[in-house]
Amino acid sequence: MAFETIEYKVAEGVATLTLARPDRLNSFTVQMHEEVRKALDGMVADKQVRALLITGAGRGFCAGQDLSDRAVAPGEAVDLGHSVEAYYNPLIRCLAGLDIPVICAVNGVAAGAGANLALACDIVLAARSAKFIQSFANIGLIPDTGGTWVLPRLVGQARAMGLALTGMPLPAEKAEEWGMIWKCVEDEDLMKEALALATRFASGPTLGFAATRHAIRGAWLNSLDAELDNERDLMSRLGKSHDYQEGVSAFMQKRTPEFTGS
Repeated sequence: MAFETIEYKVAEGVATLTLARPDRLNSFTVQMHEEVRKALDGMVADKQVRALLITGAGRGFCAGQDLSDRAVAPGEAVDLGHSVEAYYNPLIRCLAGLDIPVICAVNGVAAGAGANLALACDIVLAARSAKFIQSFANIGLIPDTGGTWVLPRLVGQARAMGLALTGMPLPAEKAEEWGMIWKCVEDEDLMKEALALATRFASGPTLGFAATRHAIRGAWLNSLDAELDNERDLMSRLGKSHDYQEGVSAFMQKRTPEFTGS
C-alpha cells in the first residue's frame, strides 16, 4: 500500500504505523485519517501481523488535529462533532477492538488528539524529551479521542481534571510516575525498546494477549461478580488452546515455546 501521510510496514509479525507529516508535527488531516484507516483495515486482514507499533516521524509524535485542514474562516461556526464521529471515534474503537497488542512509541510532543491516541494503546513508551498535552482547553474544547474516558482511569479524577483544564504539558518522566504510561526511556533507546517489545509480543501467545487486553479494558465497566464470571469463561476457552498446551509442554521440557496464536 502506498501512502503520503503515513508509513506502514510489516516485519517479523510486527506492523509499524508511523504518522509521517513531520513538518506539521504529524497533525491529523482527513487524508491522514483515511490512510490510517486503510492501513489498519489491511493489517486486520493480514494473519501474519501479531502486534502493532504506532509512532511518529521527526521531532514529534502527533500534535492532534491540523486546524488548517478544516479551512474554517475565523469566527465561522463548524460542527466539530461530525469530525469526531467520522474520524476520531472510529479510530479509537478500531484500536480497542483489535485482537493483537498495541504499543505506542511517543517520540516527542503528543498533544490534543495525539496525546489521547497514544493513551488508547495498550502499552506506551515515551522518550524522555516527550510531553503529553491536553491542549483542548486552550481553544475552548474538551479532551476528545477518548480522553475524558481514559484519563481519569489512568491518573484519577484530580490529575485528569488538572491536565484537562490547564492544558499544562506533562513530561514523560512524570507521566510514568503517575502511571499514565508504561515507561519513560532515553530518546536514543525509544524505538529499539519499542520494537523489541512488539517483536516479543508478536512471537508470544497472542490468543491469550487478546483475551487479556479485552478483559482488562472491559473490567472498567463490570462489577466484580461479572468480571469473575468473565475470567472463568476466558480461562475455560484459553485452557483448550494450542498456545496453552505448548506453553505447559515447553515449561515442563525446559525449552522455548513456539506459540502460534491459536
